[in-house]
Amino acid sequence: MAGAVARLRAAWRRSLPGRVWRQGAEMELMHRSMGFAALGLVTLVPLLIVVAAAVPYQRAGFAQWIVDGMGLSAQPAATVRRLFAAPGKVLSTTSALSLAALAVFGLSFAASVATGYERIWDLPASPWHAAWRRAVWLAALTGYLFVVAESGSVLDGGALRSALRITLTLACGVLFFWWGQRFLLGNRVPARPALTGALCTMAGLVGLRVFSVLVLSPLTLTNAVTYGPVGTVLMVQSWLIGVGFVIFGGALLGRQLHRRTRADGAPAAPGPQDADTDADTRAADADARTESAARVPEPRSGQPVEPVEPAAPTDRPVGASVEPDRPKPPGAS
Repeated sequence: MAGAVARLRAAWRRSLPGRVWRQGAEMELMHRSMGFAALGLVTLVPLLIVVAAAVPYQRAGFAQWIVDGMGLSAQPAATVRRLFAAPGKVLSTTSALSLAALAVFGLSFAASVATGYERIWDLPASPWHAAWRRAVWLAALTGYLFVVAESGSVLDGGALRSALRITLTLACGVLFFWWGQRFLLGNRVPARPALTGALCTMAGLVGLRVFSVLVLSPLTLTNAVTYGPVGTVLMVQSWLIGVGFVIFGGALLGRQLHRRTRADGAPAAPGPQDADTDADTRAADADARTESAARVPEPRSGQPVEPVEPAAPTDRPVGASVEPDRPKPPGAS
């Protein structure tokens, strides 16, 4: 029984779900996703509010970006729009100094995403002069969100336009997450596993949108009625936690899928990021062999049992200490 449990444990460690679960626990995936949502709400959202307000033909502003991303229906969308000011008021109260401060705060958000990617790939921290990469990535993220949000107003109506919008959104998303992961890490990640992670990320975002339409949209309206504007903010924050979980989880799954592909096919030499998983697998195999060897085999039916010879009798009393024989002095009888 103990050997079977050890073999099951070793098989779980070697399996894809086991590796993903173990690495996700090591990098604290859920806590990192909550940090992503908190930093995004405090540092990135104000910058995006200003950017969305600067669009001349968009009247709804950043509220429409949130509504489109969460896939909210009419009534929950109205509660979200009431959280944000009108675009004209946003522009009239924004100065150059505040815009520069928002850009600096946005860099801290980009730094947290880069740190999460480094934990996934077990890479050392980037040097200080790599901050320009975070600024470029932040600008690319803003452009990507702008294209995805504004494509709804440009390609709205008709099955052909909807299919074109979905194709454009998926293609831009895969390209951004593939390029962004490698760019933030200074091209220290191979292209193929980064592409696998980008595909997993976009698949997760599609699933998150379906979940948001089915679950978060009615809950947004319910919380708005029960708790007021605070309930709406909590639902937006919950959605951002899901976005962070998908972004980091997709990159993690892409790495582990690439490792399994290399193990099944013609593998390349494993890098240092695979040493922890290989060590755990070897330890599990050693435990299984040790527990199997420790089991005493029972005699089979019909197999003779070798008798055990009894110990030789001795006149020494029980409990007496054994002393070596000492040579006798000359002349002693």
